[in-house]
Amino acid sequence: MAASCWSAPAAAQGDLLIAPTRVIVSGAGSSEVVLSNIGNTPATYRISLELRRMEPDGNFREIAEAEATPAEKAALEMVRHAPRRITLLPGQPQAVRISARPAPELPDGEYRVHMSFRAVPPAVTPEDAARDAAAAGGGLTIKLTPVYGITIPVFVRKGNLDGKAVIANAHLVRNSDGAYVELDMTRSGQRSVYGELIGKTPSGAVLFTMRGVAVYAELTKRTVRVPIGADRLGKLRGPVRIEYRELPENGGQLLAETTANLN
Repeated sequence: MAASCWSAPAAAQGDLLIAPTRVIVSGAGSSEVVLSNIGNTPATYRISLELRRMEPDGNFREIAEAEATPAEKAALEMVRHAPRRITLLPGQPQAVRISARPAPELPDGEYRVHMSFRAVPPAVTPEDAARDAAAAGGGLTIKLTPVYGITIPVFVRKGNLDGKAVIANAHLVRNSDGAYVELDMTRSGQRSVYGELIGKTPSGAVLFTMRGVAVYAELTKRTVRVPIGADRLGKLRGPVRIEYRELPENGGQLLAETTANLN
């Protein structure tokens, strides 16, 4: 069985904690994601698979199955998970098993689905309904319940794939929203790239960092904006070395670099 890779830490939304937040399965392999209820009451979560595409600005657009490419359809068909619904007591963790079975004739490449974990609102008891109606004087009541959710990517990589990145056109932008370093990232190869951007002075002092920067396989180029705090603006003098590296927990390998005058 091929090995799987946990390449990101945990994320929390509402009372749900998930680890890891990014899963990579090599070939026909398996992995798991651990859910934890960090709230004070039992909670139920529905787990499903969906398709999302990265846009050039780094945001994601949900894709209906009818619009899916052959590669996206293959990803939905090969990835399996269990269970599909979980009820957790407070403080209770449980693993969701993930497996991939790529067809032998499937071309080498990176295939991706997004796994969605969404809270299921508790059912309204007759007592609660009667109490709400009484509070409203017997009239119609509308109760809004927020539904929390987390979505993580699951990658299946078939074959020996490479991914490279290039950084270009780094410059400082100021507007009503604040200041940020804007740059273009170009990707090549058969798989996505993922890591962190680090800006350094010539002496090696860190000026800014931004973790979790990805260019997914459907894109060859995207724009990234790194927010710069007011306390850091005055330090962006002279040449700034910008590195794109794998996250430290994934080895910290240098993926790309450039030098730019941002002042």
